[in-house]
Amino acid sequence: MSKKQPAKSTNPEATIAPEPIVMTEPTAALEPTVLLPASAQDPDSFAVQISDQIESFIVAVTEIAKGDEPDSAVPFLLLEVSQLLLAGGRLGAHEDIVPEERYEPDLGPERDVDDLRERLAAMLEPIDVYSEVFDPYEPRKAPVACRISDDLADVVADLSHGLAHYRAGRTVEALWWWQFSYFSNWGSTASGALRALQSLVAHVRLNQPLEDLNGLDTDEDLAEEALAEAAGKVMAEEIAGPLGLRSVQ
Repeated sequence: MSKKQPAKSTNPEATIAPEPIVMTEPTAALEPTVLLPASAQDPDSFAVQISDQIESFIVAVTEIAKGDEPDSAVPFLLLEVSQLLLAGGRLGAHEDIVPEERYEPDLGPERDVDDLRERLAAMLEPIDVYSEVFDPYEPRKAPVACRISDDLADVVADLSHGLAHYRAGRTVEALWWWQFSYFSNWGSTASGALRALQSLVAHVRLNQPLEDLNGLDTDEDLAEEALAEAAGKVMAEEIAGPLGLRSVQ
């Protein structure tokens, strides 16, 4: 007489025999991750963040200059320049970046920004001209007349130069150029444009229009009193509506 087979357990907590496991070769993902100190990290991660901010600025300014939404141009430019200067601040706070080569590689022709400059000037007229002091620590330095359109076009030219290095795979060269030109040109230029744009928006939001700028030109030798004038009712008419403010009578 054969033995009875044991009955299958109906207990839901009973252990079920696992399927056979086929062992494979260990992969690199299973190896422990080694965290390098900041000084030993590849600069690519920092460069990617900076280049993304710079390219975003160039694309945004180019789109704004097309004039599809002129009523929103000033607030949008204020936002874009503010974000760009965050990247500039990071470059300025970073230790000196030393290029790998003694001489800068030839990039060929520089980007032509004349069309961008002209489009911005036409869109921003008559609020394009503003008064600027180049070095606030130089005593009794008279303000000079500047143009927002010139500033933004010059900044785009500087940034595009470094972006060409970055796209060519010269990461350190690109970072060096962006940092160097931030100190030598585009940092102060963008800061001046930012102050002008912020002032325009602030005067509208606070309902404090300034005198009309008709006749003010950067080619003229003007006194400080004349340079202190800025866009008034025309400025308010152009950007007060999009900001939801009442017009100035």
